[in-house]
Amino acid sequence: MQVHPIRDVDRLPSWRRPEALLLIMALAMPLAFSVWMAMLNNFAYEAAKFDGEDIGAIQAIREIPGFLAILVVYLLLFVREQSLAIISLLLLGVGTAMTGYLPSFWGIALTTLISSIGFHYYETVNQSLQLQWLSKDRAPIVLGRLAGVGSSTAFIAFGMIWFATLDMGEKTGAATAAAPYELLYLAGGIATVVLAIAAWALYPRFAEGVAQRRELVLKERYWLYYALVFFGGARRQIFVVFAYFMLVDKFKFDLHDMVTLLIINHAVNVFFAPFMGRMTARFGERAVLTFEYVGLICVFTAYAFVASPLVAAALFVIDHLFFGLHFAQRTYFQKIADPEDMAPTAAVAFTINHIAAVTLPWPLGLLYLYSPSAVFTLGVILAVASLVLGRLVPTRPCKGGETILTLRRAGPAPAE
Repeated sequence: MQVHPIRDVDRLPSWRRPEALLLIMALAMPLAFSVWMAMLNNFAYEAAKFDGEDIGAIQAIREIPGFLAILVVYLLLFVREQSLAIISLLLLGVGTAMTGYLPSFWGIALTTLISSIGFHYYETVNQSLQLQWLSKDRAPIVLGRLAGVGSSTAFIAFGMIWFATLDMGEKTGAATAAAPYELLYLAGGIATVVLAIAAWALYPRFAEGVAQRRELVLKERYWLYYALVFFGGARRQIFVVFAYFMLVDKFKFDLHDMVTLLIINHAVNVFFAPFMGRMTARFGERAVLTFEYVGLICVFTAYAFVASPLVAAALFVIDHLFFGLHFAQRTYFQKIADPEDMAPTAAVAFTINHIAAVTLPWPLGLLYLYSPSAVFTLGVILAVASLVLGRLVPTRPCKGGETILTLRRAGPAPAE
């Protein structure tokens, strides 16, 4: 397979350049992952009779590969990052395609594990490739655009589910739900597999601009990035696991209702994510992170006391938009990091992100059985901690100016 120097990509047709490949992968991932995520809670609740403890356990299993993302560093000794990203997409697609055919706790656990290995290893390597292939001035804009493209694809996937469940009405129970779940999981998984094969066949292997370290990297000057990632992982679990499950369990949203909400989420995010990418480029990561964390404090506070299904649905949509701003963390790291640290630090960051993701879902699932409000109150506390940390990000982060504390000690950072 041809290896193309990254410095010479301008000689390629625009559709064969790295940004175009990132676009193809951004299209491929949501087709499987969005279908899997959209239907998981209803599938588990209706077909496998899950309760809060069961869904917490499955989510803990889902996060184990994320916790072990640190192993990516060692896989890169044997396979290129670009190839590993495509292989991971194939695993995500295969695991998703199998899900509807195994409606039991252990069946869902198995397909969840396969899909999760694909998803988390893809996300780890994709983050590294984005920061290597995109210039610092273009990265916020392109990452926002890629997020918008991903939302467009998810919108299509959710639209497919929405139309497929139009006739479900008030039907409930595993016998009624099994057929659409099987077909929809299969369709989403196969679509991702097809696009992954196209990405493998149509694009050259792009050489790294700067050789990446093939060892673990933990640097003291990256401590704020690590902290932001850790608290982001903890907050995200409360949204991914319990905000979804609350709508199904407390407010009795069926699959059609949930998919309608997800369609709204991604329809809005098609425009919101690129807009916030431009805002990040204009105002900086500190302002965007502050906006995100203040918004999450308000949303989690409302979750803790919500009694109306309409209000809960509105909070769900707003919550999803705020969590879409995570690319500001990535561009902050890009500005402070050594170029050779992108791949190993992406792996380390995913492991840090998933420390809470592996340990929290099961005990919080038990807590949810007694007090759903307490789970969301914990989310408020985590969002406040994130806000405090986010305010330490400088207006213009750079190497040597990783935090406002560093800048105060060292004086003004030199202009780039």
